[in-house]
Amino acid sequence: MMRKSYYRAIALMVIVLTVLLAFEKYISREKESFPDVKFITASSVPVRISDFDPNTLDRQQWQKLGFSEKQISTIIKYKEIVGGHFISKEQLKKCYAISEEKFAELKPYILLPEIHEKTESPALKNFEKKSISIPGKFNPDLYSINDWVKMGFSERQAEAILKYKNYLGGSFISKEKFKECFIISPKNYTQLEPYLLLPVKSPENIKKKHTTATMTYHPFDPNILSTEEWQSLGFSEKQANSIINYRNRNLQGSFKKPEDLQKCFVISPEKFLELKPYIRISEKIKQEKTDFQKTDLNILSFKQLLEFGLDERSAGSIIGFRKKLGGFVTKQQILDTYNIDREMVQKLISTCPLDPSGVVKYTLADAPEDWLKNHPYFKYSADKIIYYRTSYPDDKKIWKLLKLKPEYEERMKLYIK
Repeated sequence: MMRKSYYRAIALMVIVLTVLLAFEKYISREKESFPDVKFITASSVPVRISDFDPNTLDRQQWQKLGFSEKQISTIIKYKEIVGGHFISKEQLKKCYAISEEKFAELKPYILLPEIHEKTESPALKNFEKKSISIPGKFNPDLYSINDWVKMGFSERQAEAILKYKNYLGGSFISKEKFKECFIISPKNYTQLEPYLLLPVKSPENIKKKHTTATMTYHPFDPNILSTEEWQSLGFSEKQANSIINYRNRNLQGSFKKPEDLQKCFVISPEKFLELKPYIRISEKIKQEKTDFQKTDLNILSFKQLLEFGLDERSAGSIIGFRKKLGGFVTKQQILDTYNIDREMVQKLISTCPLDPSGVVKYTLADAPEDWLKNHPYFKYSADKIIYYRTSYPDDKKIWKLLKLKPEYEERMKLYIK
C-alpha cells in the first residue's frame, strides 16, 4: 500500500515538471514575424491608346479607354446636351465624368480642334447644307424674291435680303454692305463675291451718290402715294410711314405745294432737290375739301379719314369694322374700334354727325343665317339663335334662352328691330 502511494507521488511530480518545462519553453520563445498581406488589384498594365474621335465611340470603346458604365452614360448624356456632337477638346473637357488627370492622358489622342470657332446662327447653319446656284455675274439690286429663291435661298430668306436692301435705301451700295446682310453667311458670300456687280468699298457718302446716279424718277403726286410707292422712291419703310403720317396728321391729308415735303424731317434737303422736278400736286385735290361737320360718319371714305388727319391704320380699322357691322348705330362703337388713334377718333366723332337710319336691322326670328354668322355682335350666338327659333319663333323667348351678359345683349339689340 505504501509502495503504491510512493509511485503515485513520483508520477505526479513528473507530470508537474513536464508541464512547467513546457510552459517555460512557450513563454521564452521568440515572437515569429507575420507574413505580409498583398491585396489583388486591377491590372496596372497601362491602356494602349490610339487616336480617336469621341463622336464615333460606342459604349464598349469608351470602356476600353478605362471608363465605368456610369461614367460612359454620363458622357453620352452630355454629348446629347451639347447637340449630339462634340465640337472641340475644350467642350469635351467640361464633361464632369472625365477627370482632369484622365483628360490630360487622353488629350493628345483626341481628334478634335482645341477650341471651336464661333458658329453661325441655326438658320444659317441649316442653310449651309443647301447649295446655291449662281448663273453668272449679277447686280443684286435688280434681284426679286423669285430670283433669290432660284439661286437656292428660301422664300423667307429672300424676303429678308430685300428688306435689308430697302433698309439701305433701295440699294446694297457695295460688296462691303452686301456682306453685312445677316442672311448671307461667310461661306455663301465667298461664293457670291466674284459675281457681284457692286463696288468693293462704300465711302461715307456713297449712299447719296448711288441714289442720285441710279434712281430713276417719274412724275408723282405725293398725296396719293402708298407706303410701297414711297419706298420705290428710295425711302425705307419706316421713312415712308413717317411721310404719310406727316401728310395726314399735320397737313389734313394732303400736301398743298411741293415745299410742304421739304418740311417733313425724314426728307433731307438733298433728297427734296432730287424729287422736286417730279412732284405733281393735283389742282383738284387742292380744291376739294370735306366739310366734316356735314359729313355722316357712316359714309366717310378712307381718303376722307386720311384728310381729317387719321393714319392709314386707324382709317382702315374704322372702315373695316363699319363694313362688318353694316354701319355704326352709336358713336361709341367707333371709339371702341381696335387699332385706332383714340385722340384723333375722339376729335372725329365730336366733329362729324352720325345718321344710323340706313343701318339694316332684323328680329332674331327672321334674321338671315349668313348675317347672324358674320355679324361681329351675333356670330358667337348665331347657332343657338338658329336652333332656338325653330321651336320658339319669338324674340322675347329667344333672348331668355340665350342667357347673355347684359353688355352683350345691349350691343346686339342695337341691330334688332
